[in-house]
Amino acid sequence: MKWASVISTRPSLEAAIGEAVAAATSALGQPADLAFVFISNAFASEFSRVMPLLQSQLGEVPILGCGGSGVIGQDDQNIPQEIEDEAALSLTLAALPEVRIQPFYILPNQLPDLDSAPDLWVDLMGVAPADEPHFILLGDAMSARINDLLQGLDYAYPQAIKIGGLTLGASTSNSGLFYQGKLYAEGIFGVALSGNIVVEAIVAQGCRPVGPLLRVAEADRNVLLQVEAQPGSGDRAAVDTKVQTALEALHRTLDHMDDDDRTMAQNALSIGIVRDAFKVQLQAGDFLIRNLIGVDPRIGAIAVGDRVRPGQRVQFHIHDAETSAEDLEELLQQYQETQPCLPAGVLLFDCLGRGEQFYGQPNFDTRLLRHYFPNAPIGGFFCQGEIGPIGGATFLHGYTAAIGLFRPRE
Repeated sequence: MKWASVISTRPSLEAAIGEAVAAATSALGQPADLAFVFISNAFASEFSRVMPLLQSQLGEVPILGCGGSGVIGQDDQNIPQEIEDEAALSLTLAALPEVRIQPFYILPNQLPDLDSAPDLWVDLMGVAPADEPHFILLGDAMSARINDLLQGLDYAYPQAIKIGGLTLGASTSNSGLFYQGKLYAEGIFGVALSGNIVVEAIVAQGCRPVGPLLRVAEADRNVLLQVEAQPGSGDRAAVDTKVQTALEALHRTLDHMDDDDRTMAQNALSIGIVRDAFKVQLQAGDFLIRNLIGVDPRIGAIAVGDRVRPGQRVQFHIHDAETSAEDLEELLQQYQETQPCLPAGVLLFDCLGRGEQFYGQPNFDTRLLRHYFPNAPIGGFFCQGEIGPIGGATFLHGYTAAIGLFRPRE
């Protein structure tokens, strides 16, 4: 197995594709079995020409990709670059011996009902669970049923890794979806990989908890109504463990923050939902981070970006650059210490809310990846939503770095 990833910043589409193809095929040094192209929105008026130009030079290789606000790839010195809001094209080629490659394209109206049998999902994807596939997913962030797709894939393929990212559809006139030689306006597409391949995922949510750990006492779908602080959660705001409205708990948490955190919370406050009901010692990866999307002061309710249920544990979180950097580095360290070998290739699906504006310096996430995986080519793009696993289930995230790591099984 071998991967190659390159980036071109040529302002001409023909020149960018020509440079990327020449550099990537030279670096790969053997025929490619799969290609990913990510291209910045600066080329949006020429998206219809991307696939014909690539196919004329790459031949029958399956090609998947999309447009985005920024792209990720390696320059002529093999140093990963994150090019944001400028003309750039990233091309990743993979030689995958003894790997079965099954591309797929799905429209929302093709999805089975969530209570359908797993066989319907298997028929839709065209790959048997016995093949032990893993999935790379790309597509339209406006797709109304992306969460249904992720739940269905988890149901039919519970052991499979699902990793990927979303962009705006081509119907918005500033992004494109590239699949098997054509430009699409909507849908979810990707590739199932099985055989001599291991796919692993790292999802860095980049948040730290603030305030006490809370138990949901009452909730209605995605509306948090009443909570109670858990005794012994080690926070000053947890002194009073009586049932209170969600808004009272939020105010109490804010009151116990220092000035810096309180200022940051105005724009970067989220809530974490504990995925494992039985785990006692909680870490960052045990929380599914979701946005706060509204409050109702009349009843003290808070609406969050996911379903919440009585008995679940939740905790408010703050998203900041320092925590994000520490979270990603800790996860990379854990991977390096526990895995038998390093990846042959990496795909990075980075939220467009990260990058230089967030960290105050360019190429932050890719520099960390290069430090821990110095020989693994890195490709990817800045997403409108990132796909990856938390606590054994797959979710659509925001503000995360979802990282796919690829190596041979043997």
